[in-house]
Amino acid sequence: MDYVSALIPPVVMAVAFTALIVTMVKSQGGANKSKEDAAVDAALAARAEDEAPAPARETA
Repeated sequence: MDYVSALIPPVVMAVAFTALIVTMVKSQGGANKSKEDAAVDAALAARAEDEAPAPARETA
């Protein structure tokens, strides 16, 4: 019976990993693609705004 207890953790991890991969593949594209793309575009735009150099002030 030791072999059963030794095999349970790897089998559970394999099942969990397979479920994770299936979920990731199913969530790609489709109806959610435009929402995901919009979220990424908004995050990139916000980051670009934060990293843009401030306009130089004229001290004339």
